[in-house]
Amino acid sequence: MRPHAMAPHPAAGDITPAVLAIGRPDFPNVLIDTLRRQAGVGHCMVFALTRTGAARCLLDAGNIPTGSDLGAAYAGQFHESDPNRDALFEAESEAPIMLPSFAPRMYGARYRKIFFKDSDIVDKCATAIWTGDTCFYVNFYRITSQGRFGDAERHRLQAIGPAIGASVARHFQQAATPPDQNLAALFATRAPLSALTPREQEVCRRILLGLSSEAISQELGISLHSTLTYRKRAYQRLGISAQNELFGIVLRLLAGPHGLN
Repeated sequence: MRPHAMAPHPAAGDITPAVLAIGRPDFPNVLIDTLRRQAGVGHCMVFALTRTGAARCLLDAGNIPTGSDLGAAYAGQFHESDPNRDALFEAESEAPIMLPSFAPRMYGARYRKIFFKDSDIVDKCATAIWTGDTCFYVNFYRITSQGRFGDAERHRLQAIGPAIGASVARHFQQAATPPDQNLAALFATRAPLSALTPREQEVCRRILLGLSSEAISQELGISLHSTLTYRKRAYQRLGISAQNELFGIVLRLLAGPHGLN
């Protein structure tokens, strides 16, 4: 089965904690906590695959004790026998994709024993995104004590998958860059954020970083009234009325086909 491109979803704004953790050392913990709340994910692993055949395990977080060993085994050898590999490498664009639903029969006997039976994994979902020559392959798992993903949880992963994949890719591309520099680049280059005035952008970036209006006023050296005025004008230009809608715009830009350039 070929993967299909996923359009950004308004509900992706619920993963804002993970987006705000991009570039920070605690990103893996924030990511798995967000995935647990949003879709009951037990464990998350991220692999970087290249068209030249290389593979690396970038992230291993959650409730599987042998996760690091599984990551090393997959990157060292088993990525070549992953039944999703052909689907991943057939992708022709940088749009986020969701992989076919998990079914044990998809996997060979040895692969199934090591990665599912021995590790107590009973279900998985996955998303991926290509950025240049690298595919960031994000896997979500459940173990026996949790049971398989329910329909509601699968639907939720379908909704947040594109933004999760984009956030993971952004994190590993720019982990050494302070979050505000990432946001500054986004505001400078991507509509509709780039249409804001410089001061409106400064206020909105600090809102996204979690600062209160009082803290923004102090940091920018302006009055509280001015901060509230800039925020109001920015929201009017963007056609929004609340902070969560501002998060939604940023997430949609990150999840879009050009969000990681």
